Amino acid sequence: MLEKIYKLFYPIIFSICLFTVLSALYIEYILSVPACKLCLYQRIPYIFSIIICFLGYFFPKKNIFIYLIILTFFSSVIISGYHIGIENSIFTEFSGCVNENVNTIDKTELLQSLNSFLPNCKNVNFKIFGISLATINFILSIALIFISIKYFFYEKNR
Repeated sequence: MLEKIYKLFYPIIFSICLFTVLSALYIEYILSVPACKLCLYQRIPYIFSIIICFLGYFFPKKNIFIYLIILTFFSSVIISGYHIGIENSIFTEFSGCVNENVNTIDKTELLQSLNSFLPNCKNVNFKIFGISLATINFILSIALIFISIKYFFYEKNR
């Protein structure tokens, strides 16, 4: 039974990552909830994971893909953990998170910058069951690291 599940490791991780990215896009573009810079950065590990899973599925004997998956989700934990820290005032926002529209003097620059408005990373614009998306990403990334490590040891002992 477990062997059947482990054979589906890459398709399952691929599906989770694809669902995560599509959900973020749905929330941003269909529900019109603007994403901050860190929210955008948090999508990058999932996009890389989609590519890695695709390659890992077609080249299953290469252990490099499982290492890359673990490393990718570890980077996702760091980014989302930092975002959670900003949301809870543990860390200060980096300059990319803060809008500098107030310092603009030129009217056309101000209008252009307002059209490309990104919310501050400290503001939580969307929650699911009272939990911010950064926190959900943090928990999901940790779970995917543990699943990937378990798969790694399964492959190693086979």
